Amino acid sequence: MTFNWHNPYRMVRTPVFARNVVSTSHPLAAQAGHRVLLDGGNAVDAAIATAATLTIVEPVSNGLGSDAFALVWADGQLHGLNASGPAPSAWDVNYFRQRYGEDAQGLARRPERGWDAVTVPGAIAGWDALHRRFGKLPFSRLLESAIELAERGVTLAPMVARKWQAAVPALENQPGFAQAFMPAKRAPHTGELFRFPAAAKALRLLADQGARAFYEGEIADATVRWAQKNGGSLTLTDLAQYQPEWVTPISQRYRGYDVHELPPNGQGIAALIALGILEQFDLTAFELDSVEAQHLQIEAMKLAFADVYRYVADPTSMEVTPEQMLERGYLQQRAAQIDMTRASTPTAGLPRSGGTVYLTTADEHGMMVSFIQSNYMGFGSGVVVPAFGISLQNRGAGFSSDPRSANVVQPGKRPFHTIIPAFLTKDGQPQMSFGVMGGDMQPQGHVQTLVRMLDYQQQPQAACDAPRWKLNRDFSLDLESHFDPQVAAQLQARGQRLHTIDDAYMDFGAGQFIWRLSDDAHHGYVAASDSRRDGQAIGF
Repeated sequence: MTFNWHNPYRMVRTPVFARNVVSTSHPLAAQAGHRVLLDGGNAVDAAIATAATLTIVEPVSNGLGSDAFALVWADGQLHGLNASGPAPSAWDVNYFRQRYGEDAQGLARRPERGWDAVTVPGAIAGWDALHRRFGKLPFSRLLESAIELAERGVTLAPMVARKWQAAVPALENQPGFAQAFMPAKRAPHTGELFRFPAAAKALRLLADQGARAFYEGEIADATVRWAQKNGGSLTLTDLAQYQPEWVTPISQRYRGYDVHELPPNGQGIAALIALGILEQFDLTAFELDSVEAQHLQIEAMKLAFADVYRYVADPTSMEVTPEQMLERGYLQQRAAQIDMTRASTPTAGLPRSGGTVYLTTADEHGMMVSFIQSNYMGFGSGVVVPAFGISLQNRGAGFSSDPRSANVVQPGKRPFHTIIPAFLTKDGQPQMSFGVMGGDMQPQGHVQTLVRMLDYQQQPQAACDAPRWKLNRDFSLDLESHFDPQVAAQLQARGQRLHTIDDAYMDFGAGQFIWRLSDDAHHGYVAASDSRRDGQAIGF
């Protein structure tokens, strides 16, 4: 039977209640984390097992050459990990100008794909850092499900197959891509078996020798040789010198809760700015899905992005601090600029100076993990190291070529990042680990789902499934195809520039949520998994 794998009906999922939970965008990855919990592992062990498995079952969004970020509630506090990598030592504006010339504005051109978009991959070092600090089971045990699936094969889920097919025309000529991801000289179809023996070889080596083999051993040697053969600039020194960074999360008070994000170089601060602006308004004065409530959130998000695109970069290059961008008086000034009757195209304010997978896990002892890893644009750079199946991200595309920008490309500097895990606490205690995948949609998804839960008391699965809007870089607005047409017309009447599209996988993100049901972790959690992807929340 050749089925039509498209489901024309709206899918409704029910929330999952359990004392130990894994929620992510692919069922087999959720089950890998679930098995680790059953074997006596903790939430961090489950997160690593899930993340490793996602590189095999959802390679359209992440791989062994990804970057990653995490927030972990453990030992009575919230810990932040930045496992994003820096630019190779050879990169600066002149490097790209000499290779690619200049654009119409006189700025150096930089490619979105290929070796010259690849920064040092951080995800594997991130897994290692999490395990060393919080892990319970042996690291090798956490890679078993990923290894088995890579060797025996995984049957493609519908959303994964759809994005795979869409990526092939742009990436099929990148070094190693066709060999890894076009085994029949095309993208695999839904229901077709995909094996990834090269990635299994890498995972077995990491299980035997530890994560540093990726940065200093056989895998590093193969990666650099492939770079040299194909015009890349990544060196053994670039890889060997890399270490992820433990960081202090930043937060914003909202409706009696504290929303936590990781500090720049990521864009999590955009969600905090928008929520800080919305805190100045009584949203419950409006109906949940009314034009007033939607317009207010959209305008707050515009103001947040205007500041983020202007100021956020590697912290060593920022001219203002996150604390200055979140200062209460400044956010009140920004809130005062919102016109409830008209759309705006805001510019950055003046603070006082001085393609992704997400997963979340929680265990019955109270440990909770919010984790995200990504190759950025789908398969990332499109470059794959053939000997070990290392699919490399294209985070270098996040840099600027403008020497005036805080985000200008420089050797050893981390680019602006889109991927952001999030966490919610109340009165100093953990409440929810959550995240929404999908490029610039991520902070917008954080804001829209939190407003639904904290202002309007929608349960997590309903807040996750509700129709979304998405602001683009030019402040035009994409609406999901099932967005209320009457509200859409009212938004347009207020001056919002609208588009209606149907690409839930990337354009409107996909969320995973675990909400703690009481102060006592033994009461368990309620979990939600976004129906926009093939995912699952699972627990016991």
